[in-house]
Amino acid sequence: MVYLLIQIGADRYALEAAALVTVLPRVRLKRIPQAAQGVAGVFNFHGEPVPVVDLSAMALGAPSEESLSTRLVLVGYQRPGGPERLLGLLAEKAIDTARYNPVDFQDSGVTAPQAPYLGPVIHDAHGIVQLLELERLLTPEVREALWQQAREMI
Repeated sequence: MVYLLIQIGADRYALEAAALVTVLPRVRLKRIPQAAQGVAGVFNFHGEPVPVVDLSAMALGAPSEESLSTRLVLVGYQRPGGPERLLGLLAEKAIDTARYNPVDFQDSGVTAPQAPYLGPVIHDAHGIVQLLELERLLTPEVREALWQQAREMI
């Protein structure tokens, strides 16, 4: 299976390429006042308001670097009990892909209740890569508020 490799801080993570819609350069976002930590804002993509989460801000509390390799990754996000919607992810160093066998990912042995989206790990020639599980990225409260606020902002 193909994965998009990204970086959060000094560590590498993988997103399943099958979930990706497109990868865009960083765009200007409309900020959402009083949004949850990690919510970067919203932008208009072909007439549809798309909320954006900054993965670095969500995981580490610091915004993503403003560099040429920081990308806006659009994914199809399946909301429980609702339709799939677009979700933007600000991701650093989102410029490489890799092929891994999904069965080769292993439990890391470490749990982080505040970060349920951190999945199993795999080791490659450059070190450890951890899978990001998109379906567990947003809490139910953030998920519902995010699309409601996005509709109201555009």
